[in-house]
Amino acid sequence: MVWGLVQGRVEADSPLHDVLVANDTVAVYDYRLTPLAPGPSGQQGSALVNVDDLLLVVAPPDTPAPVHAAWNELTVTVGPFEVSGLLSALPGFDPGRSLARPSSRLVLLSEVSVGLRDQPGFVVGKHSFAWVNRYDVDRVRSELELPFYFPGAEREAPVPPVVASSIPTSVTAKG
Repeated sequence: MVWGLVQGRVEADSPLHDVLVANDTVAVYDYRLTPLAPGPSGQQGSALVNVDDLLLVVAPPDTPAPVHAAWNELTVTVGPFEVSGLLSALPGFDPGRSLARPSSRLVLLSEVSVGLRDQPGFVVGKHSFAWVNRYDVDRVRSELELPFYFPGAEREAPVPPVVASSIPTSVTAKG
C-alpha cells in the first residue's frame, strides 16, 4: 500500500486472485501494517482492506504460472515502490498490435524484486510471483510497448545491455 507494507492472510474458498478481482474489499486476518515512514509500529489485528489500495500483492506459492510463455524483463514504479520482474507473454506477442488486454486490474509478474523508489538498490523483498495493480503504475521500463497493460504509465527506455565487444580493452605484453 502507499503508506506501508501489509501482512496477513485472506480466508476464502477461491484462489486469492479471484477473491481480489471479484471484491472491492477483502478481510485480512492477522493483519499487520509496517509503515514506510519512521514512526511507531503499525496496526495489528483484522482489517477490511480496499482492493484498489493494494499496489502489489504477493501471490501464494501454488499460483499457476502461464504455460509456454515468453518471460520479458520489466521494471515498474508503483507508489513508493520500484518493482522488477518478468511479465509473461506468448511467444511472438506484440502488445501494440494485439487485441488481447489484461482482464483484471492485476497483472502477474514472476521473479519479483521489490525496492523503495527513494532508495535505489535497497530491496524490501523478493518473491516468486506477485500481482501489480496495473492502474497504479506510474512508470514502466521494458523492451515491450505496454500501453494497454499499464494505462497512464510513463514509458522509460530500457537500459541497454553491456555488450562485450563495446567494452574498450587494453593489453600490455611484458616480455
